[in-house]
Amino acid sequence: MIDPHPPAPPGAPPPWGAPAPLPVRPGTGRFLVLACVFVCAACGLVYELELVALASYLIGDSVTQASVVLSVMVFAMGVGSLAAKRLRWHAAAGFAAVEAALALVGGCSALALYAVFAWTGGWGGLWAAGPRCLLVAFSLAIGLLIGAEVPLLMELIQRIRRQDAGGAVADLFAADYVGALVGGLAFPFLLLPFLGQLTGTLLTGTVNVVAGGALVLGLFRQDLCRRARWILLAVNVAVLAVLATAAAHVEDFERAARQAVYGGDVRVAVQTDVQEIVLTGGVRGRPLDLFLDGRLRVGGRDERRYHEALVQPAMSGPHARVLILGGGDGMAAREVLRHTGADRVDVVEPDAGLVRLARHDPGLAALNAHSYDDPRVHVVTDDAFCRLRRIASHAAYDVVIADLPDPGITASAKLYSEEFYGLARRVLAPGGRLVVHAGPVRAGTRVFWTVDATMRAAGLATTPYRVPGSDPGFTAGPDRSAAASRAPHDWGFVLAAEASRAPRLRLPADGPRLYTLTARDLREDALPTPRTAPPASTLVNPRY
Repeated sequence: MIDPHPPAPPGAPPPWGAPAPLPVRPGTGRFLVLACVFVCAACGLVYELELVALASYLIGDSVTQASVVLSVMVFAMGVGSLAAKRLRWHAAAGFAAVEAALALVGGCSALALYAVFAWTGGWGGLWAAGPRCLLVAFSLAIGLLIGAEVPLLMELIQRIRRQDAGGAVADLFAADYVGALVGGLAFPFLLLPFLGQLTGTLLTGTVNVVAGGALVLGLFRQDLCRRARWILLAVNVAVLAVLATAAAHVEDFERAARQAVYGGDVRVAVQTDVQEIVLTGGVRGRPLDLFLDGRLRVGGRDERRYHEALVQPAMSGPHARVLILGGGDGMAAREVLRHTGADRVDVVEPDAGLVRLARHDPGLAALNAHSYDDPRVHVVTDDAFCRLRRIASHAAYDVVIADLPDPGITASAKLYSEEFYGLARRVLAPGGRLVVHAGPVRAGTRVFWTVDATMRAAGLATTPYRVPGSDPGFTAGPDRSAAASRAPHDWGFVLAAEASRAPRLRLPADGPRLYTLTARDLREDALPTPRTAPPASTLVNPRY
């Protein structure tokens, strides 16, 4: 693919020929080309980050998705650079065509990826891999087009004023890298918060096609014949029309896709600073389901069974001061408040929007028994890990409840690390207990026992147990992807204490009447620790 080129003889004319006739002075034209490089680099990085972010949200495992997107895209950029050599004699027309195609493909990539996930993701079989295949296809296509930009821009900038190759490359890459910096910062701080992924990507495509078309039609129009200029103008207008039409119907598209994913009874759908929250049901007798970033977090049919199993065994013993890590929906706090001996309940939740919804949404507030209206409950908006670091030297809690997202989710790995459990152990009062939701046991055996091994590595004595779900159609744990497993559905928990002997698995003798859990069930749900334990998970070496 790489053609050998012998050194040009002294005095040979450069491949780009005579300087291009420009409507502006060469210095101004050179600045405009570098400005276009800046804009194109910013747009290219936005496409890249958008694919990583959307794939992490839809498919999960952000490390794997980022690795796939980055590696495929960088490889494709190299192939695109080589392929662009065939266009260097028609650099202006080639660059305009590349930018129009990149704007269309990159601008619509988020819509297409979300559509395939929403409408075909639940079909099973080969269709289940549709979002992953489309992710690779978009990474490849966008990488090819981005890779073709630099050689063509190099030709164009040399058409303006002849310059040694080293100096031209330095100027070009300087503008490219600064543009990438701006695009990388604009995506999380401007596009996502204010426009969202779909509209933000469509706007990026619009900027991309306008920049490429304006540079060629405005600066290098003499390189094109009259017919080529009209074709280029018509193509750019058509791309702009497609992007504008898609942007005008984004809300309708999101509503339809959301109903395809969650069903027809979506009642609340909000994007907070932390995550997307979707509520379905909860009125007229329909069970309420709470989804966080597409994963089922609270299932109305089974949430009481889950939260009783999580909270009640840990409340057997002193429980005047209770710390809940996560649990912004208020369900764990509801179970704690059923004990009259609970004097103070501190809830550490990173998403203030979820807490606000749990306070004021009629269905969700009714399900958590208006727990946030109780004066004993104090909410802190903070990351659980950071909060433990701040209070580890002076706080003392009788019970610590970790009601956190599933350990198989990459973003939650630090909340299931040895360092995290070491901090949790430091905030336990003498005789205190820590309970952790550790994911499904049957469908995620390795992950569950890794959580147990990690807690023991942090100096805690553990008692693992599992509780089967009562509804055969429920989703195991907060991660909706577990629904595809044929293994029996269950929840896994680990009760731990800072002692030489593991805590006993029992219910409080003076506790409230439970609806789904009995002492006999709890005894039967205890799990023996395997002889061979997996390695512990740490911050620098996650095992999930």
